[in-house]
Amino acid sequence: MNLFCRWMRKLSILQTFFKVFGDPTRLKILFLLEQGERGVNAISEELNMQQSTISQQLKLLRARRLVRFRKDGRNVLYRLNDEHIHDILAMGIEHYQELL
Repeated sequence: MNLFCRWMRKLSILQTFFKVFGDPTRLKILFLLEQGERGVNAISEELNMQQSTISQQLKLLRARRLVRFRKDGRNVLYRLNDEHIHDILAMGIEHYQELL
């Protein structure tokens, strides 16, 4: 694979990654999970949204490896996948605040 093809592949991966952050519902979920682990019910109540909507967004966030989950009995609890996601959210806020 030549340099241009590798560069285009990286751009495609980054585009897919950052596209996830462009959805307000997904951003709200990520900021909630930044505060700690939560289940679908808790997220839907805090955001005043339907559980099916939250579940769909969590499925996408899991597929993009931004969140992970664990089962606690019958409950499924979600959290940010790692510190990189926290750092990206923090840098976004910091950047925006510098613009004000």
